[in-house]
Amino acid sequence: MRAVVCKTFCAPEGLVVEDIPAPQAGPGEVLIEVRAAGINFPDSLFIAGKYQVKPELPFVPGLELAGVVRALGEGVTGLAPGQRVAAHPENGGAFATEAVVRAGRVFPIPDTMDFVTAAGFLIAYGTSQHALKDRGQLKAGETLLVLGAAGGIGLAAVELGKAMGARVIAAASSTAKLALCRHYGADEVIDYSGEDLRARIKALTGGRGVDVVYDPVGGPYTEPAVRSLAREGRYLVLGFAAGEIPKIPLNLILLKTSALVGAYWGPSIDADPQRNARNLEELYAWHAQGKLKPHISETYPLAQAALAIGRVASRQTQGKVVLEVDGR
Repeated sequence: MRAVVCKTFCAPEGLVVEDIPAPQAGPGEVLIEVRAAGINFPDSLFIAGKYQVKPELPFVPGLELAGVVRALGEGVTGLAPGQRVAAHPENGGAFATEAVVRAGRVFPIPDTMDFVTAAGFLIAYGTSQHALKDRGQLKAGETLLVLGAAGGIGLAAVELGKAMGARVIAAASSTAKLALCRHYGADEVIDYSGEDLRARIKALTGGRGVDVVYDPVGGPYTEPAVRSLAREGRYLVLGFAAGEIPKIPLNLILLKTSALVGAYWGPSIDADPQRNARNLEELYAWHAQGKLKPHISETYPLAQAALAIGRVASRQTQGKVVLEVDGR
């Protein structure tokens, strides 16, 4: 099979595309013919050896795919060969013409959803819904601040925040990105590349602050956002795309009686698969109803995976970037 291979921990340009032996589905696993694969910010951390999980070299990266089931390993039920699915392989493997994924990380997709959309949907919306609904307990009428709002998971959070009845403030780093956020329903926007984040939040909320902060960025934006929480607000930690893991003065959490909450979707799939199944069913229903419209801004062939990963890693993209996989 054709695959993107990481032979040494490296920058995206160090990846190679070559033919390697096809995998076989073992007990509890599913063999999938990959039709499309989503690019996510953690892919760049994976290949650099900087992610929470460090796979053994060499390996095929990629954490999100859509395709067709080709074979089932021993003990797998609820899936069938020929079925259209999306999958989240926790240790990589998506950037190839075939992939083996644990059955618990494979999910049927509706016939109304094409493979490119499905490959850009699973992680962005699964992560954002888990964060806002399960971890942040976002309620209708509350105010949600989304940092990194034009990225893959950030834009999904903007959409879902509106679907849940919140007032959404989107923060991003350019006028073009903020225009996209407006298009996806943001009520207010902040350009934190040139505006004082805390001062703008104060002005937009009449000094009250925000009820929930959705933060996949970290870095210099975290502390002013924490200081902008309303009383009993919730701060959702999703990642550190800015490259810096911030140090937060915990007295701020105490004084505002607020909560600092981790939102890591992947492990939650295994911890509570029934809740995850309900969440995905709701998300697919909203998509079918036209309430969710994933923004796939760029597609690339498998051979250009390094370029695609590099663009996402450098935050040059908007929405999701997807590889179209056809065996070449």
